[in-house]
Amino acid sequence: MLSYIVRRIFYAIPILIGVNLITFVLFFVVNTPDDMARMQLGIKYVTPEAIEKWKAERGYDKPLLFNHEADRLSKLTDTVFFEKSVSMFAFDFGRADDGRDIAREIKSRMLPSLIIALPVFVLGLIVYITFALLMVFFRATYIDFFGVVSCVALMSISSLFYIIIGQFLISKLWHWVPISGYEPGLDAAKFLLLPVIIGVISSAGSNIRWYRTLFLEEMNKEYVRTARAKGLSERIVLFRHVLRNAMIPILTGAVVVVPLLFLGSLLVESFFGIPGLGSYTIDAINSQDFAIVRAMVFLGSVLYILGLVLTDISYTLVDPRVRLV
Repeated sequence: MLSYIVRRIFYAIPILIGVNLITFVLFFVVNTPDDMARMQLGIKYVTPEAIEKWKAERGYDKPLLFNHEADRLSKLTDTVFFEKSVSMFAFDFGRADDGRDIAREIKSRMLPSLIIALPVFVLGLIVYITFALLMVFFRATYIDFFGVVSCVALMSISSLFYIIIGQFLISKLWHWVPISGYEPGLDAAKFLLLPVIIGVISSAGSNIRWYRTLFLEEMNKEYVRTARAKGLSERIVLFRHVLRNAMIPILTGAVVVVPLLFLGSLLVESFFGIPGLGSYTIDAINSQDFAIVRAMVFLGSVLYILGLVLTDISYTLVDPRVRLV
């Protein structure tokens, strides 16, 4: 078990290094520091002196990979690659254009993102699996038919539509909850109720249909027919056998998402004014703060790879055959 986990972690390291190299090429080779300066200062009337000053203030005036003018080890460390890319492995993200420490901002914004994303994840998982099992239990009936039609209808509507309608009806028209904003502590509940509900509803169609497909595939397998032949009821077959054997694909979709909960939801946080990592990323893109964007890309890749490792580990818990392999 331990060797399996260690092996999976070592497999993830080259992937993370590759993502970091690609990010560096995109931000400093394809889009050079001079291009960044022009985008920040203005393309038409910017002077070379202003560009050099902007680069010097952010450490972009150094050589990219190798500093010929430095001594010894500084030839490699006194470069843009080492200071802006390699340092991210130590979670040193540097400072944003406004001078604030990016790592400190990420820590302060991580909790609001979790507070909104974790209930959406847990509640959504319960709702999606429950409705999918219900549709499979009443398969080939009007309940199953109208359930599939409802899922297709939900899938056809943009999540942005749910946000706008929810804010207009529940907040502006009925005044049940605030239309946007955030407060720490228990007062956050009134601000998070509507985003959580919208987050669950907006993903309901695709997820319920996917879980329904998984359960229907399991229903046609030999062990299900054997369980029925032994006289087990349809309810026991469905909840004790089918649900358990469908856990691997369910874990594939669920566990990978868990680390990404830290990044929050870009649309929901932006529209509801929640100071999480999602709105932090959107604000950085709008203001063209490349340091923040780079940090969020790296953090997202780290969390996604962590999700893949957790998925592999969770396989060993639900399927002993994986441990044997």
